[in-house]
Amino acid sequence: MTDQAAATDQAAAVGGKPIPKTKVDAFLRTVPVAPRRGTAGPGTPAPADAHDEALSARAERQRRRWATQVVVADELARRACEERGLAPPPEASPTGILAIAGTDVADLGSIIAAALAHSPAARLLLAELEKEQEVPETAVRDYYDRNRDRFLTADALRRGVDPFGRPAPDDLLPYDQVRDAVTRGLRQAAGHRAFFDWFDQARAGVVYAAGHEHPGDPTHPDHEHRH
Repeated sequence: MTDQAAATDQAAAVGGKPIPKTKVDAFLRTVPVAPRRGTAGPGTPAPADAHDEALSARAERQRRRWATQVVVADELARRACEERGLAPPPEASPTGILAIAGTDVADLGSIIAAALAHSPAARLLLAELEKEQEVPETAVRDYYDRNRDRFLTADALRRGVDPFGRPAPDDLLPYDQVRDAVTRGLRQAAGHRAFFDWFDQARAGVVYAAGHEHPGDPTHPDHEHRH
C-alpha cells in the first residue's frame, strides 16, 4: 500500500522510521546509468529532441522509485534479522559500483537482485530462510526424473543422446551422485520463494513519498510493471 509520506525530506517511512531521500541518492550513485538512446559514446550525449528528454525524465523517475524499493528492502531485512535474533549485519555500503549478474536479474527480478547485492541484511535473511526449507526426498527424485536433460554424462552429450528417449543407464549421472546438488538447488529455490513472500508482506505497510512509489504502482501516472 502506498501513500504520500508526510516529510518532504524522506523517501519513505518503515514502521514510522523515516528513510531519508539522501539514502536513496547515495544508493543511486552506486548504480551505473544506462546510456541514453542516441548517445555518441560514453559521456557524450547526442542532441536530444523533446521526446527523448521526456523519455529520459521518465526513466530517471522510475529509476528513483526502483532505488527506493532497494533501500526499503535493506531496512526491512535489518528489522527481520533483529526480530529473528540474528547477529546484526553490517550496514549496506553506499560506495562502489553495484554489480548485478544478468542471470540474477532474470531469476529474481531487478529489485530483489539489487537488494541482495546491496544489503548484507537481505543476504543474511535469505540464508536463514533457505536453512528453514524442508526438501522431501520425493521432490528430489521427482526433479531428477523429470529433468534428465540436466543429468546426461559428458560422453552422452557429445553423442547427442536424447535424454527423454531411452537413454542407457550409463548415459545418465547416477541419482546418488547428484542427489545432494539437486537438494541444494531445490532448497535455494524454495528460499527465494520464501524471500519473495516475506518482502511482499513486509513492505505492505511502508508509506512512500510522492515520486518514490513502487515502479509498478498504478496510482502514479507513469507506472511500469513488467513480468
